[in-house]
Amino acid sequence: MEKRFEYFAQLAVVFILVAGCFLVLRPFLSATLLATVVCVTTWPLYLWLLRRMKGRQNMAAFTMTLSLALVVILPLALVAYNLADNITAFYDGVRQAVENGPLEPPAWVKGVPVVGKSVHKYWHLLATNREEMDALTQRLLEPARNILLAGGIMLGHGVLEMSLAAFISFFFYRDGVALVSFLNTAMDRLVGAHAENVLGIINKTVRSVMYGLLGTALAQGFVATIGFAIAGVPAALLLGVVTFLFSMFPVGPPLIWGSAAIWLFYQGTVGWGIFMLLWGFFLISTVDNVVKPLLISRSSNLPFILVLLGVIGGVLAFGFIGVFIGPTLLAVGYSLIQEWSAHHLRS
Repeated sequence: MEKRFEYFAQLAVVFILVAGCFLVLRPFLSATLLATVVCVTTWPLYLWLLRRMKGRQNMAAFTMTLSLALVVILPLALVAYNLADNITAFYDGVRQAVENGPLEPPAWVKGVPVVGKSVHKYWHLLATNREEMDALTQRLLEPARNILLAGGIMLGHGVLEMSLAAFISFFFYRDGVALVSFLNTAMDRLVGAHAENVLGIINKTVRSVMYGLLGTALAQGFVATIGFAIAGVPAALLLGVVTFLFSMFPVGPPLIWGSAAIWLFYQGTVGWGIFMLLWGFFLISTVDNVVKPLLISRSSNLPFILVLLGVIGGVLAFGFIGVFIGPTLLAVGYSLIQEWSAHHLRS
């Protein structure tokens, strides 16, 4: 009886200790997970840099952290700042246009197949009926502004989380070898002889998902910037960066190039508007359907639905940085379940 009481007392102490540690670290959980994903993804680059710096861990870790801040965090901060300014300017411009009265629809609108006459009729109604225009503005403009501002706030919060993740990643880089050794020992105790295989699956899956997400985002941002520049859309580079960010989300890029096409139509440049629609549909969006599965499938056979659900669920759970954390966690879990199932079938 005494030994049993001692055993349960030890379990209670361990549980209280684990729960206490979780409560203390909970505010930093998302940043820590992001730092882990970043370090796992860039670990080969860190090892190469460490060799070039002749084993000086502090210097190599600081260089990696500084590079992360300059390449990722600083551009995101600038985009968040410019996005807030542009949202305000866009809202004020639309509000002023509404107050001055909308313009009559261009003649070419009637010639648009299927929907042209309906769009022309409703546009004419808005231009001649002030009450109808005010009602439409109330229904659409204010909610759209609130959604955009909420997105900007989420992006700004993501910048803060990434800054904290960069700070944590410095210590992960510097003490990475010791951490890996500790994980190997812990996994040996938990899963036995298959520990190395499990860590290998985790490592490979994290890299494949991150390379797929970031590679697709870079490709879409680059192609979109070229299209915006060719069509003469203002702030083409900024819109390209926003496309890079929005490509992490489902149906993100069409919101950008679709808005650019609408602006071109509104300016009366119908040809460039059609060009922007074709460029966006056949080039920008096709990149997501071709490049992402290709990059991810090179290292694993993950279903695309997992990446999609991971992005949505990750954003709901962790905010902007959940774009990276969500699909990575689901992918790791899926790969481990696959490996364990295959192992049991073999045995």
